[in-house]
Amino acid sequence: AAKAVVEAIRIDLKPRDIVTRKSIENAVAVIMATGGSTNAVLHFLAIAHCAGVEWTIDDFERVRKKVPVICDLKPSGKYLAVDLHRAGGIPQVMKTLLAAGLLHGDCMTITGKTVAENLADIPDVPRADQDVIRPITNPMYAQGHLAILKGNLSPEGAVAKITGLKNPKITGPARVFDDEQSALAAIMARKISAGDVMVLRYLGPKGGPGMPEMLAPTGALIGQGLGESVGLITDGRFSGGTWGMVVGHVAPEAFAGGTIALVHEGDSITIDATTLTLQLNVPDEEIARRRAQWKAPAPRYTRGVMAKFSMNAASASLGGVLDRFD
Repeated sequence: AAKAVVEAIRIDLKPRDIVTRKSIENAVAVIMATGGSTNAVLHFLAIAHCAGVEWTIDDFERVRKKVPVICDLKPSGKYLAVDLHRAGGIPQVMKTLLAAGLLHGDCMTITGKTVAENLADIPDVPRADQDVIRPITNPMYAQGHLAILKGNLSPEGAVAKITGLKNPKITGPARVFDDEQSALAAIMARKISAGDVMVLRYLGPKGGPGMPEMLAPTGALIGQGLGESVGLITDGRFSGGTWGMVVGHVAPEAFAGGTIALVHEGDSITIDATTLTLQLNVPDEEIARRRAQWKAPAPRYTRGVMAKFSMNAASASLGGVLDRFD
């Protein structure tokens, strides 16, 4: 890494020469092709903001529709990252996408060469002696796995992994929790049943603060065999290892007065990965009445770095960045 930085300085190659709209689109295409983490949405929104690149949450959906999942990787597939590496790794994934016209080959990289130049010696198609990386003509899924769900619960968007699910839709009663610990306790006490939709809120950029990942609750659901029969929505994040009927980054977040703050225990909620909707099945008039009565809770921190973070953090739909003042 140090050698790469020194060489970049020598040839006057700067971060903004590399981080462009086209290169971010390349990165998101690779994430879709490999079945990467939901966190990528948050990270690339923030990276684009820092680089002054125009990129919105809706751009992920645009890329998802045209890039197939070609890697059979956990958590929804069979293989591990080390298997991907042995099968040709990210260079082979990128060359497969490039040959299919799904990457911008003219993007500059940290090597001082373009994407196409870096991949010049990589075969256009994956090796036949492995099945971790599939040919573009035989993908795991015809479209990407990271979907942006919208509806009255997430007008700014929410993020879900929608591949590998036997049933892409669930409607059920809300089980509401205002922190991760109480949600985990309920799961461990066997108080969550098939058909429930768990709501974990006040865990967004402002409310967390900092958007903690909900790996423990989602892992506990899978451990109890409820991974596909229980929905879970949160304004927090997930681990890359998370799998199931789960939706994160719900925006606006509860602490900012988003609709997720207005959900009552027992309300009907629909998660639909086919129509990309996240809906609270409550009349608009009732939602408006609840909104008028809602009061923001006291912040978890009132001094120090965490208080500053909570005060300045933007919505997850904008990358949760700290310097967006528009």
